[in-house]
Amino acid sequence: MQTSHSGQFHIRKVAVCGAGVMGAQIAAHCVNAGVPVVLFDLPAKQGDPNGIVHKAIAMLRKASPAPLGAPALAELIEPANYQDDLHRLAECDLVIEAIAERMDWKHDLYKKLAPAIKPGAIVASNTSGLSITQLGQALPESLRSRFCGVHFFNPPRYMPLVELIPTADTQPALLDQLETFLTSRLGKGVVRAKDTPNFIGNRIGVFGILSVFAQAQKFGLSYEQVDELTGTRLGRAKSGTFRTADVVGLDTLAHVIRTMQDQLPNDPFHEVFAMPPVLEALIEKGALGQKTGAGFYRKEGKAILRLDPEKGEYVPADAKVDDEVAALLAERDPAKRLRGLRESRHPQAQFVWAVLRDTFHYSAFHLADIADTARQVDQAMIWGFGHSQGPFELWQSAGWREVAQFIADDIESGKAIASAPLPDWVFNGPVDQAQGVHTAKGSWNPAAQAFEPRSALPVYQRQVGAPRLVGEASSLGEDVVFEDDAVKCWTLPAPHPTDVLIVSFKSKMHTLSPEVMKGVEHAVDLAEGSFSALVVGQLADPFSAGADLKSMLPLFASGGPKAVEPVERAMQEMVLRLRYAQVPVVAALAGMALGGGCELALHCARRVAHFETYMGLVESGLGLVPGAGGLTWSARRAAELQAEGAPDAPLLAYLKRFAFPIAQATVSTSALNAREIGFLLPSDPIVMNRNELLYVAVREAHVLAEAGWRAPMPLPFPVAGRDGIATLKGQLVNMRVGGYISEHDFHVASTIAHVMCGGDLDPGERVDEGWMLAREREAFLGLLAHPKTQERIMGFVKTGKPVRN
Repeated sequence: MQTSHSGQFHIRKVAVCGAGVMGAQIAAHCVNAGVPVVLFDLPAKQGDPNGIVHKAIAMLRKASPAPLGAPALAELIEPANYQDDLHRLAECDLVIEAIAERMDWKHDLYKKLAPAIKPGAIVASNTSGLSITQLGQALPESLRSRFCGVHFFNPPRYMPLVELIPTADTQPALLDQLETFLTSRLGKGVVRAKDTPNFIGNRIGVFGILSVFAQAQKFGLSYEQVDELTGTRLGRAKSGTFRTADVVGLDTLAHVIRTMQDQLPNDPFHEVFAMPPVLEALIEKGALGQKTGAGFYRKEGKAILRLDPEKGEYVPADAKVDDEVAALLAERDPAKRLRGLRESRHPQAQFVWAVLRDTFHYSAFHLADIADTARQVDQAMIWGFGHSQGPFELWQSAGWREVAQFIADDIESGKAIASAPLPDWVFNGPVDQAQGVHTAKGSWNPAAQAFEPRSALPVYQRQVGAPRLVGEASSLGEDVVFEDDAVKCWTLPAPHPTDVLIVSFKSKMHTLSPEVMKGVEHAVDLAEGSFSALVVGQLADPFSAGADLKSMLPLFASGGPKAVEPVERAMQEMVLRLRYAQVPVVAALAGMALGGGCELALHCARRVAHFETYMGLVESGLGLVPGAGGLTWSARRAAELQAEGAPDAPLLAYLKRFAFPIAQATVSTSALNAREIGFLLPSDPIVMNRNELLYVAVREAHVLAEAGWRAPMPLPFPVAGRDGIATLKGQLVNMRVGGYISEHDFHVASTIAHVMCGGDLDPGERVDEGWMLAREREAFLGLLAHPKTQERIMGFVKTGKPVRN
């Protein structure tokens, strides 16, 4: 780790010790972020000494969900083993140990690694619950001040949470440096935890799972009913509880439970930590969940079966959530929702209340033991378990005093899962007066008996518009310039550049309705009149799911394709307005940027993309062609690439780069993959932390303006013409004959080829945008009149899924 002249520390290379699932995936995410990695494991007993690591790297290419942003990144992970390559630790500024959860094995490895670790390097364990202090005892005293826990949640690419756990010896400055690296470079949500068994996320989360086991048995609910009740209806992961356990691995869950059993003997809730017999029985049979093909659920063909613990066999998973309970869970007022669940006599409602009450109770009782503030607990559950709200936030949003009294009454009456009383701070003092643990001043710290503000680390000043918990002060402080029902035009306050206008959409999924398109053009007018640059970006994902099809259907129903033509033309005019604006326009991309949303982004001067950006011109899936300049942009970009690369090479070679992904409705699997496809240019920055996106985009736009940016000239460009069309159609014929595409797919793809090649022209003939955009409109409207396309559109509107015909 090196220090720059500005005082910043740079982690230039990472060593990951342990090439198991977690170690390999941590290494994968480091190379996602452009950080070189050396991945260590034991030497193989036969053949290549690095055979174990090579096998782990090969598995990264195949794993789903994909740990790597692009498969080729696997080549950047350097294999090593503890016998031959320990000297390579001297290259690494951060050493992460990620071997099996055995204290003795970890101690043995630390003794082996310690002599080779470079001076000044940070050493960290990825343990999910072992004592960091005890682990550090195996290190020489010279390393203990640079040792801490750094617990990634699985899978590391997709789960934001990383718990950072210091010991009494850990240097505070080192923690700040590591938190900055994890937050900005790796894109993580960092929570500092106390060195207690299972830390914060697994301590609260696994207790919640055990409560679900106990309460489901008490109220007689099946596994699929529980998963329906504890999934999206409760603001949690769609997979609920038991499906999630299958995905994580039942052996992994059991390990965390045993840690709580063994290391928390004096916990008043210890009886809850008993291993559920059904879990023990499944593990004994080798049914460990998804990785073994069976756990609480088993898939047979397309059918999903769930375990019937009474019969000991798998039965159809077909039990439902009662309509009364579904209505209670759909109640938008949190106070009414919790009150209704508690007062209902229905066992499903009683189950949901009991599970929430147990988690509220446990979180409050142990807050002072496991974390500094209530914020850390809530963020751990949001980032690590996919909850929309953490336990304290949910409690506070439903009315702190009333819910606290509900919990206390259940404890007194013996309904609660344990008799331990709520802490005194729940009812008395600042928390009760403030109506909860989260306030504009900060979040409650029970040890300090005060509300503690968020971290003042400079990295968090980059998180413009980052989500705040209920009760906390907004992070935005924006100045609104213009707002209507479709868009909001606003600027960031100083010290951010105030000369950059931002336009955000208000439509569902940020689709491009006629009103949003007018709003975007108005934003360009405002930016050209009073600002130096414009950013198109949203505070929440997605960037844009594309054109608002539902708004087009009434037009089509009343007047056919001709009635849609003005909307189609307006979309083309909007993207040209962005391309030729007299100020630089930057698209801040995150989540989906599909169809018209992708076309909008392509026409901006620059794009700043979050790593998890999924771009695609997907109209062919609906039987259409991209009609908002996407084909025109692709044809022009192919001509530019030819001019930049090898002018003598066939234009078609460059055109194919875009033609086949568009014809196949390909969506990028990451921002890196979008760059490979060509939707992002090499000059388009990629940021790892979603909360830094607007910060970077605004500064990118400001720098472009300061550098004297000028709109491109609308010059004509060469097209592939009829020869290109013939070649592309020949390849499409082979795909149709081979059964890879349907007859209508062939028709749509042929239409795409015709437009992208400029129509029936000589190869190399030069055309302008107007010519190309007219071809797009003709193709779009022609396909819109096709019965097969209409089938696809209506099916998509009804189900949200593409229809293949």
